[in-house]
Amino acid sequence: MNKVQYPLVTLITINYNAEKDTDEFLASCEQLSYPNLELIIVDNASKNIFELRKTDLNVTLIRSEENLGFAGGNNLGIDQANGEFIIFINNDTVVYSNFIQPIIEVFKNHSDAAMVTPKVVFPDEKTIQYAGAKAINPWTGRGKRLGLGEIDNGQYNFTKITELGHGACLAVRKTVIDEVGKMPEEFFLYYEEHDWTEQIKNAGHNIYYTGNSSIIHKESVSIGQDSPLKAYYMMRSRILYLRKNCSGLKKLTSILIIIVLTIPKNTIQYLMKGRFDLIKATFRGIGDHFTLSLK
Repeated sequence: MNKVQYPLVTLITINYNAEKDTDEFLASCEQLSYPNLELIIVDNASKNIFELRKTDLNVTLIRSEENLGFAGGNNLGIDQANGEFIIFINNDTVVYSNFIQPIIEVFKNHSDAAMVTPKVVFPDEKTIQYAGAKAINPWTGRGKRLGLGEIDNGQYNFTKITELGHGACLAVRKTVIDEVGKMPEEFFLYYEEHDWTEQIKNAGHNIYYTGNSSIIHKESVSIGQDSPLKAYYMMRSRILYLRKNCSGLKKLTSILIIIVLTIPKNTIQYLMKGRFDLIKATFRGIGDHFTLSLK
C-alpha cells in the first residue's frame, strides 16, 4: 500500500477496572506504523475513574454509566467510529508496530472477507494462542483453536478462510456491520463474537485468519481465569449460543450433553478445588439463560 491507499482504521478497546493493562495497550499503540488511525476507548463503568494518559494518538474516550458487557461496550464505540475498517481489540493485548497493514491487505485482496483475525500469541511471544479455528460443534458448543500451545516457528504464517475469529482481535468492514448489525448484546460476556460470526457468515461473507499479523494477548486479565463471573457467563452464554444457532435434534442433543456430561464434569472439578462459589455461579448461569429471549 502506498500512502494514498491507507483507509481510516478505528481501533476500539474496552477498559473495565484494568487501567494498568489499558495503559500498556495504549503505549504499544503509540508505536503503530499505520498512518491513518483513530482509537476509541470505552470505559465500562469502572470503579475508579479512568484517566487517559497523555498521548499523541487520536483518541476518543467514552465513559459508560453502566457496565454494558463486551458487546455493549463495543457497540458504544461503533456509534462513534469513523473508520472504513473497525478493529475490536482487548485492552489486555500488546500490539506490534506493523500489525494493521497485513490485515488491511487481506481486506483489499479478498472482497469476500468481512472479518479478519491475526495470529494471537501468549506473553512469551513464542507460544501460539490462536492460529485460526474450527467451527463450534453444534452438539457440544465448543470450537477448537488451531495452533494452541504450539511454539511459533512460522508454520501458521499464511492467510486462509477460518470458521471462528478470536475475540481478542477482530477486524471488521464497517459496511458489513451496517448490513448485519452490531454485536449481539444479550450475551454480555463470551460467545457474542461467535454468534456475530455466524450472522456474518449467514449473510454470505467469510472470516479470514492471517498469520502475517500477530498480537500478544494476556488472556482473561480483567475477569480472572477461575472466577465466578467467568463460570457464570461461560455457561449462560454457551447454552444461549446453542439455542440461537442450532435447531431440531442438534439443539436437543446439545442441551442434553451439557446436562449429562458438562455440568457433572465441571461440578466435580470445582469440588476437587473446593470452589463452591464456581458451582453456584455455574448453576445460576444455567437458570438465568432461560430468562433471555432469542433475537
